Amino acid sequence: MSSAAGRPSTRCNVEGAARLARGAREAGVERLVHVSGIGADPASAAPYIRARGRGELAVAQAFGAATLVRPAVMFGPDDAFLTRLVKLVRTLPVYPMFGRGRTRLQPVHVDDVAEAITRILDGSGGADRPCYELGGPRTYTYQELLQSIAQAMGTRVRTVPMPFAAWQALALVAEFLPGAPLTRNQVALMQHDNIASDDLPGLLELSITPTALETVVPEIAGRERG
Repeated sequence: MSSAAGRPSTRCNVEGAARLARGAREAGVERLVHVSGIGADPASAAPYIRARGRGELAVAQAFGAATLVRPAVMFGPDDAFLTRLVKLVRTLPVYPMFGRGRTRLQPVHVDDVAEAITRILDGSGGADRPCYELGGPRTYTYQELLQSIAQAMGTRVRTVPMPFAAWQALALVAEFLPGAPLTRNQVALMQHDNIASDDLPGLLELSITPTALETVVPEIAGRERG
């Protein structure tokens, strides 16, 4: 990716996050939660992943005792993840996968993430740790995720592997289309497992039962059909 492609990520995830953290400290805010993402790495070769990692460092420097929340890929009604997968599984005769479909994902419901942030801020979750990683109740490979979505929809999905290099080329073109249906940042994220660490607290430590993705698929499928 070019450096130009990474500038929006830097402005939002690093510069913007640091500015908010400084403002919170100057305003006397007692607790600050910074929402990052699983896999954030300031040394990553991918600009978006690197920006999220640098954002964590910038917030820690600006605020000090900020709590980091790293959710896995989030899903919910009208989202840009599960809603898109449901639509594509329904319409595509053959579904092209990222690579061989072996990237592992642990999708988490957006409402569970919101509840976790609330409990961290008010201290009601029974845990007070500097960093949380939030994942859903099940870990899938990308191919297993597509199959699970199709099963919840009462249909079947045929998949075919597609090299990441081809996805990068498609994303480069797609970024110029209205709404950017595919970005190079998304492709970069799909090249790394997106699962919560066993070494960090998560939803269970906050006394939150994670929502199964399969329970939300029928609602999203119904909206898309309507």
